[in-house]
Amino acid sequence: MATTPWTIRLSRHGAALGLLLVMFCLTGIESPLMAESTRGLAVPMAGQNAPNAGTGQADGISKPNEQNTNAMAQNPILWTDVPDNSAIRVGDTYYMSSTTMHMNPGLPIMKSKDLVSWRIVNYAYDILGNTDALALRDRKGEYGRGSWASSLRYHNGTFYVTTFSGTTGKTYIFKTKDIEKGPWALSAFEPALHDHSLFFDDDGRVYMTTGSGNIKLVELKDDVSGIKSGGVNQVIIPNASLVAGPNVGLPAEGSQIHKINGKYYVFLITWPKGSMRTELVFRADKITGPYEGRVALRDQGVAQGSIIDTPQGKWYAFLFQDHGAVGRTPCLVPITWEDGWPVMGVDGKAPQTLDIPISDGGMDGIVASDEFERPATLLADLRKASGGENDYIRSAFPGQWQWNHNPDNRFWSLTQRSGWLRLTTGRIDASLVEARNTLTQRTFGPECSGDIAMDVSNMKDGDFAGLAAFQKHYGFVGVKISGNARSIVMVSAESGTPVVVEGVPFEQTAVCVKIEMDFKNRADKAHFYYSLDGLRWKPIGKALKMAYTLPHFMGYRFALFNFATKSTGGFVDFDYFRVENKLAGTD
Repeated sequence: MATTPWTIRLSRHGAALGLLLVMFCLTGIESPLMAESTRGLAVPMAGQNAPNAGTGQADGISKPNEQNTNAMAQNPILWTDVPDNSAIRVGDTYYMSSTTMHMNPGLPIMKSKDLVSWRIVNYAYDILGNTDALALRDRKGEYGRGSWASSLRYHNGTFYVTTFSGTTGKTYIFKTKDIEKGPWALSAFEPALHDHSLFFDDDGRVYMTTGSGNIKLVELKDDVSGIKSGGVNQVIIPNASLVAGPNVGLPAEGSQIHKINGKYYVFLITWPKGSMRTELVFRADKITGPYEGRVALRDQGVAQGSIIDTPQGKWYAFLFQDHGAVGRTPCLVPITWEDGWPVMGVDGKAPQTLDIPISDGGMDGIVASDEFERPATLLADLRKASGGENDYIRSAFPGQWQWNHNPDNRFWSLTQRSGWLRLTTGRIDASLVEARNTLTQRTFGPECSGDIAMDVSNMKDGDFAGLAAFQKHYGFVGVKISGNARSIVMVSAESGTPVVVEGVPFEQTAVCVKIEMDFKNRADKAHFYYSLDGLRWKPIGKALKMAYTLPHFMGYRFALFNFATKSTGGFVDFDYFRVENKLAGTD
């Protein structure tokens, strides 16, 4: 009988090691030991000596004059989907929150020491609630909704991160003494204050700026648990969009309020018709106004976010840029101060090269490979868990992973087969976007690939399992069961309706599949492959033209999935997920 990587696990079992290595060599199969070097892959940031980085610049972000691009960080600082950032500095450490909408756990907290190399250290919540939409029980879900723009603050030894949800109609305030470990205490109240920004004034009063077009100031209770009865609740900046011109498209929103040298500054984003995303700034001597405003930056659509200073006294705007199918990517823009106004950019432009040395951290704190091996103590904790639908142990997965909507914790396991992730079907679904327990990570540029190995011996008739390039117009490569027959399929929903583009029959119970994505110069193409031995890759189907769509409102994700179309109870074991920052094709 032919030996495969799934019948003998060399990297996890030491017995007869020499003999087994010979068997792997004779059968032409890659041993797990040979693959060990791919674990813990450090993925470069954009511009950090990544393959083809020189041809995959950030779509028009201005090139600097006579700067050493081999030594300094580049925009976008993270070539991946990290929008609506709110950033703070505590001592010499920076923290940032961002938007991940319908993905859980939600409201990610990231940490950096240099503003360019970031890693996810926590989430504010496991699930936002247990409604049918949040849990995808209504077959429609909350795609593009969930929790939106957040506000991150540090005040009197306590960290606060806030968000709001159009799905639930509420505003959420999370607070903790330990931002990296929690626990978080939650206050939630109605209504949902759109694109708000939390602010603690010097006199002890607490506010949120909020709104779209007309920007309001809403006073909160002293304990930040809700809106203060009889407190300030008024428009402070009417028709804020008009500062950028009379042809209003997207009304001004995304407020971030700061107090600097005694003055109040409110930063907003707007999008005039026929123009681009534009950053605005307003200032006043009193928090209630009157405010005067101006355009802070109108270049390449770089806008919306925070401003932040370094311990050395430098200032930056921490904004984002629409970057095609990969999503909205964070950019740093230097700030100088003139007559009390923040002046963003270099000669009014967002520079491609920054005055910050490149970090060695790469981007593996945001996207990373996973062999699904866990410490014995964690496995013991998982075995003790009650196993109900909403019983989740966050430490089961590194922070790079998020579930699409609320997971159903009865139907995934890291303990039923140690060293593997098992996804079991728990209901009937018509397509991938309806399915629960889809596990995701971000994709990234300028190019990336992800591959998995699966044991499909326990799938049932009508089941689909595999790896997806996940957005509304998704594509996936995986296994389909029809009766007692197995086939490797490439499915494309580029047209809006999923179609099996190609199917290849096969008999064995183990298969590897791979997706490669090219985001250089907004090519936004995904290519699909399979392998029956883990070494030789064959293309399947056709390239997917990826498209960022507002119904999902986020960049493409790698997604591991297993869903049933006829009967429940089939399961798939995933051996690993491995990610790289290059395209290898059939090599």
